[in-house]
Amino acid sequence: MEEAFQNLGEISLSHFGVLFLDELPEFSRNTIEFLRGPLEDREVTISRANATYCYPCNFMLVASMNPCPCGFYGSSDKECTCSQKQREQYRNKISGPILDRIDIQVEVPSVKYEKLEGRKGESSVSIRERVNRARQIQLERYKGLNIYSNADLTPKLIETVCKLSEPSKIILKKSFEQMNLSARAYSRILKVARTIADLDGQKDISSTHIIEAIGYRSLDRK
Repeated sequence: MEEAFQNLGEISLSHFGVLFLDELPEFSRNTIEFLRGPLEDREVTISRANATYCYPCNFMLVASMNPCPCGFYGSSDKECTCSQKQREQYRNKISGPILDRIDIQVEVPSVKYEKLEGRKGESSVSIRERVNRARQIQLERYKGLNIYSNADLTPKLIETVCKLSEPSKIILKKSFEQMNLSARAYSRILKVARTIADLDGQKDISSTHIIEAIGYRSLDRK
C-alpha cells in the first residue's frame, strides 16, 4: 500500500508536465497498472477509512523499453540471446489496457555510425515553429470549450472536429478489423490524425493523416 501511495504521488507531481518512465517493463506490474486511472481521468484518488482525497495529474506520459530483456531482438549488429518465451514475458508486462492509453507507439531500430555521420534533419527551431502554429490552431478551435488541445477531446467533440472522408473511413475500418483495435485506440487514432493535420496546417483530416496515425500504433500490430 505504501508503494501505491508513492506511485500516485509521483504521478500527481507531473501535473501539467511530463512523466518519463525509462525501461518501463522494469517497473513492477502494480506500478504500471496504477497509470491506467490517472491517464484516463487526469486525477488520482486516495481513499482511506475516514476520507477520500483527489489530486490533479494532467500529464504527458513518455516511456521507453527495449525490444527484449537483452535489448538486441531485431538488431542487425548483435544476435538476440533471449528465447521466444522470454521475449513474450517481457512484452506482456505492458498490458493491453496500458497500450490502449498510449497514443503513439514507435519502434526505433539501432542506427549505424555511417548513417549518423553528416546526417542533417529538421532543425529544432523549425519544429518549434510548426508545433506552436498547431497549438495556436487548437487554442482557437476550442476557445470557450474549456479544453486546450486535441488530447482533451470528448467523444462528442471527436465527431465534430475529426470528420473523415469516405476513403479515410474505409482505411480506418480495415485497420480496426485487421489489428483488432479497441474503441479507445480508435478514438486516439482520430485525435492523433487531427493533430497531424494541424501540424500540416490542414483544415480537414486526409487519408494520409489517418495512415500516419495508424502507423504510430506499432505495438498494437504485434
